[in-house]
This record gives sequence, structure tokens and C-alpha cells, in this order.
Amino acid sequence: MTVQPSRSIDRGSALPFYHQLKQLMVQDILARGLEPGDRLPGDFELCERYGVSRSVVRQALQQLEVEGVISRIKGRGTFVADRKTSEGFGHAMIGVFEEDVRGRSGEQTIEVRRLETVPASAAAAADLGVAPGTTIVEIERLRMVNTEPWALTITQLPLSVGKLLLDEDLSNVSLYGLLERKYGVQFATGRRSIEADIASESIAEALQTPPGAPLLILRSLAFDEAGNPLERFTGFHRGDLSRFQVNVYRNPPLNGGPQ
Repeated sequence: MTVQPSRSIDRGSALPFYHQLKQLMVQDILARGLEPGDRLPGDFELCERYGVSRSVVRQALQQLEVEGVISRIKGRGTFVADRKTSEGFGHAMIGVFEEDVRGRSGEQTIEVRRLETVPASAAAAADLGVAPGTTIVEIERLRMVNTEPWALTITQLPLSVGKLLLDEDLSNVSLYGLLERKYGVQFATGRRSIEADIASESIAEALQTPPGAPLLILRSLAFDEAGNPLERFTGFHRGDLSRFQVNVYRNPPLNGGPQ
């Protein structure tokens, strides 16, 4: 018997169909209690179930794979991904304009450890385009997967943007999504880097891992369409629970040249 989805595509919504389909699929995975390795419906069944085209299904599946929610094996099908939490990396603003809490494998929660105004350090000031010592907003959050600490994140924002969040409950929400949907802040471009390091005592304590344990550190800057800095982000991810996944695409040949 075909399992019916808990909700359907809202054709009057401003959200793209593929974005809605991603959310619906994650909700259905959670509602059905599916485990890593469990098989998911094929493209044709998803088209019928949700009333969308195959191109919408393919776009949704592609992004869910990038974000580590699913894995696709050629000739075998689509499956719930394993417990190692994936972070989309290098794909234009992937995971930024949505509830990233729900877009990963495992049950995720986010705990706010700090939300305050602080003077900008020289490095933060340079990245955010303000003078050193200028008041900015700093947010420290701890992300957990199935109650196990996974990543400690520090977000720094210019006061003009960050002040919008000072009275918000930032547990279990996407900061980008909240700023865009509620306050109309438009994120246009970003620059990301990743590096390997080891955990200091303070980071290790927060992540409940031994000092010196391996980390993957994601650093990101986000800008509006005019190139003004909107956010400076640093995420300290446990190396034993994390991977970063990159999708790359070949540009079409120029001027009709050979492929």
C-alpha cells in the first residue's frame, strides 16, 4: 500500500516546488521513523505522490543528497543517508534559505549558548566592514544530533542586522531563514572555506570530545546584492561525526565549441 504524504505541495506559496518537496520528504522520513539505509520511493512514485514534475523531483533529490539527508546509488535507488552528518559545501548558498535543522540526517536540536552585543575584534571588523571596537551582535550555538554535540557555531553580524535577532528565540531555527522571511534581509552571495584542526580545551568541553580531537572548521562570509557584509560565521564540527560534501558541475562550452 502506498504511504500518502502528510502534506501536499502548496501551489499558492511563493516557495519553489522543489523547496517544498524537500521539506515534505524530510517530514515524511521523520514521521515514518525511517532509519539510515531504508529505501525511499523512486522518482516516478514521488512525482505521483506529490503531483510534481520529474525535474522538480530531481532538483529536490539533488539538494537532499548534497545536504546528507539521502544517498543515491545508481541502479539501486535512493536511501536514507547514514548517521554521519553532512554539510553542503561550495554550492551557492546551499542550506542557507531553509530550516537547516531539519535538512540533515538524525534528529537535530540547536541550543543557544550566547546572544549578545560585543565590540568587534580586528578580524571580525575587517570581515564585516566596520571599525575595530564597533558594536556587533555575536551568537554562539551548539548543534546536537540525537542529543550528541556535533558542532559549535559562532555567528557575528553587523548591529543593523543582528539587532533584529536580539529578542528572538534562536533555538532550532535557521538564522538565514528567519532574517529573510521575517525581516526581508536578502542574502545574495557567500564565501566559504574549510580547514582541519584539533580541538582546544574550551571547544572540546563544549563538544564533549577530548582536547586535541580532530575538527573540521567551516568559515563563511555572506553578503547582500550590493556586496555589503551581512554575516561572519565559524563552525567547529566534530571530525568523527561530520563530512563536507561538494557537488561540482562542468560549464557548457563557450561559443559552441567542442564538448
